Amino acid sequence: MRSESTPGRSPAFVGYRDWFIQHGLQVGTVLLAVFVALPLLVVFSGWLAPENEVWAHLAETVLSDLIRNTFVLLAGVAIGVLILGVSLAWLTSMCEFPGRRFFDWALMLPLAIPAYVLAFVALGILDYTGPVQSFLRATLGADAPHFPETRSAGGVIGVMVLVLYPYVYMLSRAAFLTQGRAALEAARILGQSPWGAFYRVVLPMARPAIVAGTSLALMEALADFGTVAVFNYDTFTTAIYKAWFGLFNIQAASQLASLLLLFVALALFGERRLRGKARYHEVARTARPHRYVLVGWKAWGGTLLASLIFLLAFLIPVVQLLAWSWQVVATDLDGRYLNLLLHTLSLGGMAALCTVLAALVIAFARRIHSDRTTNFAAGIATLGYALPGSVLAVGIMLANTGIDNFFNSIWSFFGGVAPGQVIGGSALALVMAYVVRFLAVAVGPLESGLGRIKPSISEAARSLGANSRAIFRRVYLPLLRPGLLTAILLVLVDVMKEMPATLLLRPFGWDTLAVRIYEMTSEGEWERAALPALAIVAAGLLPVILLSRRND
Repeated sequence: MRSESTPGRSPAFVGYRDWFIQHGLQVGTVLLAVFVALPLLVVFSGWLAPENEVWAHLAETVLSDLIRNTFVLLAGVAIGVLILGVSLAWLTSMCEFPGRRFFDWALMLPLAIPAYVLAFVALGILDYTGPVQSFLRATLGADAPHFPETRSAGGVIGVMVLVLYPYVYMLSRAAFLTQGRAALEAARILGQSPWGAFYRVVLPMARPAIVAGTSLALMEALADFGTVAVFNYDTFTTAIYKAWFGLFNIQAASQLASLLLLFVALALFGERRLRGKARYHEVARTARPHRYVLVGWKAWGGTLLASLIFLLAFLIPVVQLLAWSWQVVATDLDGRYLNLLLHTLSLGGMAALCTVLAALVIAFARRIHSDRTTNFAAGIATLGYALPGSVLAVGIMLANTGIDNFFNSIWSFFGGVAPGQVIGGSALALVMAYVVRFLAVAVGPLESGLGRIKPSISEAARSLGANSRAIFRRVYLPLLRPGLLTAILLVLVDVMKEMPATLLLRPFGWDTLAVRIYEMTSEGEWERAALPALAIVAAGLLPVILLSRRND
């Protein structure tokens, strides 16, 4: 018997369909949370079968060095990005000096350069056979002063600070620009100097943004593999790679990955403890404060500082990449390079499409259902960005191996020939790692876009007879187009730059531009690594320009 309200549909079917429309987004968000949490659970399950011999070997040889190097790296990067990011943000947002309008956006361009690219450029320039030391020996002769060792903790920290300071710079600059004039002028009236007003008023009000930027920089430093590998600076990410491909021991790699996760957890816990229960609010939204006009040596000192950072972090590396690429473009720009580019773009496109679709589910679920379960599941689903790519690679590989073994057992039980690896070792496994890693990157622009769409618009469409599908297709999608484009572009570029997960999970014959850079830098062939690096930098400029325009 057919329902009168829905011809051709049984009442039971209509009930299931209504339930799915109402709760489908919640169910999808919970499933995505399980999808993200599963690799982490698998990583920690490695301790159920501890590799005692491997750990005894690690404890006797490199474990203490791994812990010390990781702590030194985090401390150095934190101090460096804080000093550089906050000082440059204050200089460009609150001071007037020659070239301020240019440096205001140009100081964000180093975000386009992956840390491992700047690393091999720095080594190529500063090594013993590089142009800097060669020039010093030719000019000063045998009495030339000893040049500092480039392959050192200082070299790694310096490269990472130059690449990661824009996180602190961008968020601090936005915080300084949005602060009202009243609080700053009140501090001056009470006798504070410009430095005192900055230290006692402006800096505390900008503290959440500064801590957030520093946390992002530390997460990137923890997740890095290419930079420390180029500098031969052993950390947990390099140890995971060696345990996997050197010792061929995936269990030991998972246990090392779980220790790296502890560093991530400690960094997140430290950020929350530093913030505590303090809240910093602007009393009233007033006009931007007048910039301090720097004169004399102070003005040119500001220009010199901004110019030096821009040269070291962006202009010199890009010029060097162009020079190296010109030397090898005739021999390296061949069919193999085009295959690398095709693999990179196809993986990035698949990952961007899957990630944005998952992000749409989370963003709409949070908008429609603001209950505790949905928010908790969405928080778990977007946790992947804080996880290093090497950790995700270990978890995804172990999870896929378990799934493949399960299906092979079922297949064998019914008398069939076991198909072997189905998910593991395929491009699907790599795309899964990308989705887990960069889901938070896509959720941000989409939630920002949804926040600008008033609920009254969809209510008006519904009152005109539009159903949920029509509202999504004819109202939300057109208005979300800028956010969708930004999300797709950000994920695509992040996938192009991702090195550890790609190295560990790529299928046979699926090398990418990042893998090519790692292979060439491992052999010290800086010139041949420059061409794929230049392609990644060029692609990375697009989201940086979008971010700078949005920041303005």
